[in-house]
Amino acid sequence: MIRPIVVLLVLFATLTRAADKPNILFILADDLGWSDLSCYGHPILKTPNIDRLAKEGTLFTQFYVNGSVCSPSRSAFFTGQYPARNRIHGHYATPEQNTARGMTQFLDPKVPNVPTLLKQAGYKTAHIGKWHLSSNSGGPEPGAYGFDFVGSGERGGADGPSEDPFYRAKSSALFVDEAIGFIREHKAGPFYLQLWTLVPHATLNPTPEQMKPFANQRAGGKDFPHASAAQVFYSSVADLDAQLGRLFTALDELNLADNTLILFSSDNGPEDIHVKNAGHSGVGSAGPFRGRKRSLYEGGIRVPGLVRWPGHVPAGKIDDTAIVAGVDWLPTVCKLAGVAIPKDHALDGEDASDVLLGASRPRTRPLMWEWRFRIMGEPFHQSPQLAIRDGDWKLLMNPDRTRTELYEIKRDPTQLDNVAEHHADIVARLSEPLLAWSKSLAPGPRDPGAGEMKAPWPGQPKGEPAARKAGANK
Repeated sequence: MIRPIVVLLVLFATLTRAADKPNILFILADDLGWSDLSCYGHPILKTPNIDRLAKEGTLFTQFYVNGSVCSPSRSAFFTGQYPARNRIHGHYATPEQNTARGMTQFLDPKVPNVPTLLKQAGYKTAHIGKWHLSSNSGGPEPGAYGFDFVGSGERGGADGPSEDPFYRAKSSALFVDEAIGFIREHKAGPFYLQLWTLVPHATLNPTPEQMKPFANQRAGGKDFPHASAAQVFYSSVADLDAQLGRLFTALDELNLADNTLILFSSDNGPEDIHVKNAGHSGVGSAGPFRGRKRSLYEGGIRVPGLVRWPGHVPAGKIDDTAIVAGVDWLPTVCKLAGVAIPKDHALDGEDASDVLLGASRPRTRPLMWEWRFRIMGEPFHQSPQLAIRDGDWKLLMNPDRTRTELYEIKRDPTQLDNVAEHHADIVARLSEPLLAWSKSLAPGPRDPGAGEMKAPWPGQPKGEPAARKAGANK
């Protein structure tokens, strides 16, 4: 009789351990700005379903990604490492373009990552939606990175590129359908699900039905033949919100909401309307911040960060104090899942599980960024190539120490008042680790003019920074 009892006790202990582990749902929007949700203050867009995460969880106002474009920021969430450590400096494109920018062709699947580590704790894992951690024309499929299930993605599904001009517009519904199917199949848990949307990344082409509610945003009124950028963008975000609402309802109906940790964020700041494929839609909002996608100013790297886990994460809290980043995701979920991280995996992030659960404390290590290429759009958004955030201070500079800019972020979130000349001690303290980190990275090409603020000026040679003539490009 002893043996069956022992078996039952072992089974009970196993089930108890599984019940203690939360399901994890990581929703990552594409090019959604810090203020593109109504809970972050958008004056027109209404996003009641995503806002529900803020009402029932915690809204972080100082949530950062670790790259100012998609592939770098995604790799940081995925590995807990700065993207440059894995030679991911920009978005993965063609092999020729990747090589020209000194990049790898794909993230090495051997680098420890979230789904691979969580599988060790009994998680069923899935990736649905945009991938972009390998080249457009090759590299391992997402299944090589520890996923049990891989759904449709940016190419229009497993069968290849979609010919449907509305594929992106319909993709949020498709991805949510697949996510609900995966959750139903693995409702006994625990599961880890990445739902990485295509919206609102350009080129946006919402369906006529999606655009109807925003007819008043048409450039010349509702009967004008041309849609405005606002109508196109708002329609796309509103549909994303509606589809995610179906997902949250499914969690409720399956009685899984209380044991599911949800993170909602974006891979970088909003796209610039000067970029060709966003010329009809690039009106995403960075809120009060300077900078857009590609920029290392706040608007390029500071994004929405909403976390919900009923009974664990404080409900209705707006956290203006904590500085949390995508690079913290791997150590945080591993701690919550009780998974040991390999000792030889050099982490750049930190375990922020206590912060998610309501603790108030400063970061234990600073955050650093790099961007080696030109930045399109208004000169106001063109940042230096390097940045570091430590406490309330943020320092930006080029590797050759030009354009040294220091901002006290809490006092000056828009980054208008460069106080570097008044705080030489802080500049020295922050520039030392920033430049040392930059020198430790694999060398690679940099765009001519990267890190400069360029604007035309009458009588000036074409391409010469206007600010230099004015003596302000320090």
